[in-house]
Amino acid sequence: MEAAVAIVGLLFVLFVLAGVFVTVKAVKAAKRGVDRTVAHARRTVEDTTLRARQLAQPGVVGELAQLRLSLRTSMRATQDVLYGGSPDDASLSEAIGLFERLSAHGHELDDELKRLEREPDRATIGTRLPDLRERLERITHSAESLRWAARDRARKFADDDLASLSDQIDVESGALRHWTRVEDATDPLRDPVPGRPESAGPGETKTPGRGQATDGPARSGAAAGSSDAAARSWGPVPEDPPAITARDPRTQPSYPWQKAPRTEDTTR
Repeated sequence: MEAAVAIVGLLFVLFVLAGVFVTVKAVKAAKRGVDRTVAHARRTVEDTTLRARQLAQPGVVGELAQLRLSLRTSMRATQDVLYGGSPDDASLSEAIGLFERLSAHGHELDDELKRLEREPDRATIGTRLPDLRERLERITHSAESLRWAARDRARKFADDDLASLSDQIDVESGALRHWTRVEDATDPLRDPVPGRPESAGPGETKTPGRGQATDGPARSGAAAGSSDAAARSWGPVPEDPPAITARDPRTQPSYPWQKAPRTEDTTR
């Protein structure tokens, strides 16, 4: 009894731990989903603000907004290409490591541009713009190199796979077009040709038909020759004409207008 109670208690504890584990996993997954949604909404708001500031505030502030928008667009596009292709191509792991190092410089430049937007001294900002623009071009150029290299690699793999698939389809198509069956006498699926004499199987004898002779090797040789000629022909082979035999007078039908034969003729 005590063992049963202990087993029931152990099962209850296991069920509770499993429920806690599933709950924690669900909460973490929901939190990650919420974080992604919030981050996406924040990026959308910031991008919209930068575009509006670029158009509404010409001058130094508008140029800073343009630099930030170009940096964010280039880095985000490269990130999508690399992380999107990494599950299918393990060779992109090194490129992702390089991009993460490049992202650190990009975040640093973005933070600096954001601080300069709140700087009241426009003259100082104007003097630093050429250096900031040069840094931006180097970062975006590196990001574009990684992005286009990953795209070219994916397109090359797709072209190779398509070429291999096309070759396999050509081979299969050629195999499917071989529908003509070679006629063989031993093929059970071959349709019999009308008029062609069928050969007797092993242990079977063919009954001679009407008008066919059964005695003599000459007749057998002639029949064998005709059978070989029929086997080599492509069309239906006509049967041999039946032999003409004399009628038996006793089997002839009698009609009322015929005279009965005389006795002396029958005796002769």
